[in-house]
Amino acid sequence: MSAETCKKETVAPRFLLPDAGGHFGEFGGIYVPETLMTPLAELTAAYETARRDPAFQQELAFLLKQYVGRPTILYFAEGLTRHLGGAKIYLKREDLLHTGAHKINNALGQALLAKRMGKKRVIAETGAGQHGVATAAICAKFGLECVIYMGATDMARQALNVYRMRLMGAEVRAVTAGQQTLKEAVNEAMRDWVTNVRTTHYILGTAYGAHPFPMMVRDFQRVISKESREQMLAAEGKLPDQVIACVGGGSNAIGSFFEYLDDPAVALTGVEAGGRAIAPGEHAARFAGGKLGVLQGCLTYILQNYDGQIEGTHSVSAGLDYAAVGPEHAYYWKKGRIQFAHANDTEALAAFQLLCRTEGILPALESSHALAHAVKVAPTLAQEKVLLVNLSGRGDKDVWHAAKVMGEELAV
Repeated sequence: MSAETCKKETVAPRFLLPDAGGHFGEFGGIYVPETLMTPLAELTAAYETARRDPAFQQELAFLLKQYVGRPTILYFAEGLTRHLGGAKIYLKREDLLHTGAHKINNALGQALLAKRMGKKRVIAETGAGQHGVATAAICAKFGLECVIYMGATDMARQALNVYRMRLMGAEVRAVTAGQQTLKEAVNEAMRDWVTNVRTTHYILGTAYGAHPFPMMVRDFQRVISKESREQMLAAEGKLPDQVIACVGGGSNAIGSFFEYLDDPAVALTGVEAGGRAIAPGEHAARFAGGKLGVLQGCLTYILQNYDGQIEGTHSVSAGLDYAAVGPEHAYYWKKGRIQFAHANDTEALAAFQLLCRTEGILPALESSHALAHAVKVAPTLAQEKVLLVNLSGRGDKDVWHAAKVMGEELAV
């Protein structure tokens, strides 16, 4: 489908999505074992009640401010802008949140819901480790048992976050199947949930999976764009010309985009992991090389071969190293409202270093993919144009891995 055709299609109002069955157009839905249908129905009912309960929303707002650190600032990256020339670059500083990334917005909301449902045990999956750390922190605060599933490959490249989770009392379980990355961690978390549904809530970390997870995670993350929209109007007297965010499953991106969906003059760009090359097993750019299929609970674009087998993925960033993309992103891509690009490992590492040197800010390797796209785009635009990049997380967790990839061994 061409971009021109996409733009002519009708886009459903954002607050009508998803439908009762969890569908964003043809995408999304509920594709799970029968044993999970009842707990998903219970979760949906509990969330629909909670989202309309002023007491729940007040507690969430209070803790987002007092514990998490919202609102995050909108930062004009003057040094980076001057270095690149062209458009102004603003950063939405989600890296300044407690635990270091946007993930805690969702972890907090779901943990409050788990308490409301009487669940004493929480499980989660994590790739880059930031969702695991956020979940561990919230469970420590609320006195909940916490088990985190993490691929063994990701544990090696995110050892700092593994230790942080364990310090906060979480049990981190290594997953050694397959590629030993995020996809396999999700598989193990789902197996656990099937076995322990009566006592356990699964805090899924991204805007993916069976309904109601994509909707629920989106709702907890939309605070990002709600804040940035107001902040941008205050700073520039207008909305940004383009909002840019990295996309793994897509939680920080849909959170960054949501409040701008009804503003057609604001371009929305998701940046996937281009890895080493757009070739099977070498990247995680689903819109560049994916096909329609079902994986881990929903229908969306997936990296798979002709026979429907899930392909291997690669990214220098653990959080983007995933074979599928959230169904709401697939919907808006098909409708032409969100465009997707990809940045390769080399470009992401260059952007990682550039922000350090021009602003003294250490970005996560995931966020560095969004920055890499801004680095390409800004010099091509007039100086009155404004780019807003969601800096989804900080890069402390990535220093050892980035140094190794760039050929430098750090002393212990």
